[in-house]
Amino acid sequence: MGWGRLFFVAAALAASVPALAAPPVDRLTVPAGFHIALYADRVPSAREMAVGDDGTVFVGSMAAGNVYALSGMDANGRARAVRVIARGLRQPVGVAFRKGDLYISDTTRIVVLRDIEHHLDRPPEPEVVADHLPYRAGDHSWKFIAFGPDDRLYVPIGAPCNICDVGHAFGKLISMKADGTNWRDEAYGIRNTVGFTWQPGTQNLWFTDNGRDMLGDDVPSDELNERTVPGQSFGYPYCHQGDVPDPVFGRQHACSEFVPPVVKLGAHVASLGLRFYEGGMFPASYRGDLLIAEHGSWNRTELSGYQVVSVHFGVDGKPGTPEVLVGGFREGQDAWGRPADVQPLPDGSVLISDDTADAVYRLSYDGK
Repeated sequence: MGWGRLFFVAAALAASVPALAAPPVDRLTVPAGFHIALYADRVPSAREMAVGDDGTVFVGSMAAGNVYALSGMDANGRARAVRVIARGLRQPVGVAFRKGDLYISDTTRIVVLRDIEHHLDRPPEPEVVADHLPYRAGDHSWKFIAFGPDDRLYVPIGAPCNICDVGHAFGKLISMKADGTNWRDEAYGIRNTVGFTWQPGTQNLWFTDNGRDMLGDDVPSDELNERTVPGQSFGYPYCHQGDVPDPVFGRQHACSEFVPPVVKLGAHVASLGLRFYEGGMFPASYRGDLLIAEHGSWNRTELSGYQVVSVHFGVDGKPGTPEVLVGGFREGQDAWGRPADVQPLPDGSVLISDDTADAVYRLSYDGK
């Protein structure tokens, strides 16, 4: 029996998802003139999102092992249909759409569903395009994926630990051609990026990286990084947040040897998916801003993160201090939701996935 048949619906027949408890969207807070509403509430463990040519929203998952297709939008701004188009994968967090095909990450493989928007009710047999990705049992084997402006698929190879020295075998970002060939290393010294994108205009790669654990509540900060040329190194495991030598490995290399973060996002906020906003719905001041989903801390005395922030760029092109765009996922030490990714839609609104409330929200603006 083939690998695809082991991990996908045997009859390749898409299934609807049963209703789940609706998340308390009314607790979410947004700036004046913005509105946030439920887009879909039957998306267990929702993570990375991608938009197809016909407007289908594809959503990967962490714990559920599913990939979803959300299609249509009704008069209330909600998805008309939620389908499961793949089941039983190993942490299929990443989804990337290219020329009609949906690429999906597995812990050790990249598979593709061809011409998927024309076969949502009967998904095609998956095709393996890349196999035997570096893997070692431990942390950070899930993968956010995306096609760059060079038409190459970018894939992270996370460090298999909280802190360890694995040379250039792990803790990096690689890319490959769409057919899975011609792998090459793009950046090093990355603990685990679960969100990256390219800036319109410069085409530079921007990515989040989560700081190591067990150094206390306030150190190190998560990072927002900019890669300007291939082969740059960003410090892991020797240096954190650009200026904190690791207590175990820091004596091997000075922080000055690495590219520092352009923005310190805060300790343990778990910054994940991010996208530049280029739509026309939000006020003009948001155009060109970087929107970032902060999944939220798991081991900090006082919770941090659990919000979506906006990073504005000044006239000098430099990013400023993150500002909260969507809050309310937690009340004190009680968190009911955890944003995982942000995805602008063609109409200028933005979707936000939540892998704890098993939902996707739609952020819109009308000035009222």
